[in-house]
Amino acid sequence: MTESVFQPPNGESEAQQALNLEQRLPLTGWQQEVEQGLAYGLEAAESIQDRTIPTFSRGELPHYAGINTFMKAPYVEDARKIGDYDVAIVGVPHDSGTTYRPGTRFGPQGIRRISALYTPYNFEMGVDLREQITLGDVGDIFTIPANNEKSFDQISKGIAHIFSSGAFPIILGGDHSIGFPTVRGICRHLGDKKVGIIHFDRHVDTQETDLDERMHTCPWFHATNMANAPAKNLVQLGIGGWQVPRQGVKVCRERATNILTVTDITEMGLDAAADFAIERATDGTDCVWISFDIDCIDAGFVPGTGWPEPGGLLPREALYLLKRIIRETPVCGMEVVEVSPPYDISDMTSLMATRVICDTMAHLVVSGQLPRREKPSYIHAEAQVVDQPWR
Repeated sequence: MTESVFQPPNGESEAQQALNLEQRLPLTGWQQEVEQGLAYGLEAAESIQDRTIPTFSRGELPHYAGINTFMKAPYVEDARKIGDYDVAIVGVPHDSGTTYRPGTRFGPQGIRRISALYTPYNFEMGVDLREQITLGDVGDIFTIPANNEKSFDQISKGIAHIFSSGAFPIILGGDHSIGFPTVRGICRHLGDKKVGIIHFDRHVDTQETDLDERMHTCPWFHATNMANAPAKNLVQLGIGGWQVPRQGVKVCRERATNILTVTDITEMGLDAAADFAIERATDGTDCVWISFDIDCIDAGFVPGTGWPEPGGLLPREALYLLKRIIRETPVCGMEVVEVSPPYDISDMTSLMATRVICDTMAHLVVSGQLPRREKPSYIHAEAQVVDQPWR
């Protein structure tokens, strides 16, 4: 019996392609980081043979040392300068919209801490973020404990500032109540343009109120009240299980949002599901917002979340859907929410969130959306009022 040999469909394996792609990547960013580290961190002791190592840790290495910005990106203390970067990481440590298990206020800390485990280089994609884009961490928005509405106002103002600067916003949540004020911040600088929302989740999050307030079960009711974010362009992937309130289901039916369950996705296939999401989210819109609730992934992989629900997407499935969507739509920003480190095990949920963010940036590079040579045409300099005060 002859031994079977793997033959890639295109004649070249993914691994071989990756080896070839790496050869074309520059080392300029790494060299600049080494030079800056030596200038700021002083030259190493005489016994150190590798003279690229400074006395004080600066930059990527060692992974266990240094200040916890996301992937050890520069801390942009002056928020007025965030437009100097291609990507802006911002934390939103808010969990006053949580209706059961609090702790997502520590999500930004948890994600930043474990992000040090990653390098800026991805093997399969042949992307080195340090070489191909500039990444800045602007820190956290000052949210107000126990006051959702004041926190929402702070969040919308902060996201509007980042979005209008031209930097690509990536938000570290926080509970999912922040979905409404983040989209509101985007819409303030869309003029007459429209945004489609692709929402990864196990829960619909479309109630008007929960416990008499706008909680983490409510963002899309209020976001789709805004003319810039039509309900027909809200796509919800992975919905299902025993934690979907009927009040929210009624709203989805009335507003004709677009829902696929995990069973829908697996039976129709990942590519068909991605096609569905892309078609519905981009129908008549100018850009797409990604809202990624970490609990869309099966609870066995992401225990550190407030409402874990078994039966969700597998990590590979979620990452593949994300790849197709980001590479084929004009993405204007994203948020990763509901990471709750107090319930996590070995940082695995925070690590999954980090993977989602890093993959997103890489797909934006591969698709030519980053770095931006100019501000996208859908970003308007002047702010506008997009919703009415809520009572």
